[in-house]
Amino acid sequence: MSGFDERKKAQEAKFAHDAQLRFKAESRRNKLLALWVADLVGHTDPDAYVAEVIAADFEEAGDEDVFRKVSADISAAGKNVGEAEIREKMAELLAMAQEQVLAE
Repeated sequence: MSGFDERKKAQEAKFAHDAQLRFKAESRRNKLLALWVADLVGHTDPDAYVAEVIAADFEEAGDEDVFRKVSADISAAGKNVGEAEIREKMAELLAMAQEQVLAE
């Protein structure tokens, strides 16, 4: 195998590994976010709510589907939490989730 082929294979492996870590971190962030929202709105079954948020993440690529889900649920519960605060919490929890995933 030539040096170029070896570098190409290594780059592909790194890309796949990075994508897997990103997926794990985003999934963990969604779980942490769902638990935060469940506590905030007084959800009686946090585990069921986690499943709802995770399912919402498969509606479209990116974070907007998760944001819309939790934002709508917070509003429906009559809580006054702004868009900026939710997005800030999502960013904070993503950083926490990334640390957790990398520590595993």
